[in-house]
Amino acid sequence: MRRHNFKKLKIWQESMELVNETYKMVNVFPSKEKFNLISQLMRCAVSIPSNIAEGTSKSTDKHLNKCIEDSLGSSFEWETQLIVALNQNYISREKFDQLEHKIQQLQKMITGFQKGLDIQS
Repeated sequence: MRRHNFKKLKIWQESMELVNETYKMVNVFPSKEKFNLISQLMRCAVSIPSNIAEGTSKSTDKHLNKCIEDSLGSSFEWETQLIVALNQNYISREKFDQLEHKIQQLQKMITGFQKGLDIQS
């Protein structure tokens, strides 16, 4: 397995954009959500690129794959919390649609990256 420079990976770059979008989005949430939905959204958003970065330090594709799976899991958690934000009227339908599209595209990219790994190592 060759090691990846995580900063050059498109999945890392796109997930970092999602982190920035999340920071912007939660700025308008009510303060009562500071330790609830805001915290959860932020942890999930940051977890996505963090797990990708961690995975690139691993010595086998099998170990990298585990981190990529964790990253993908965090993306699905984030998407669920986005739905909660919509249901609570913290974001508009337009914002939801934009971010839902973004996370689903990222999920496809992460899955595609994962398929390219040699996990038989």
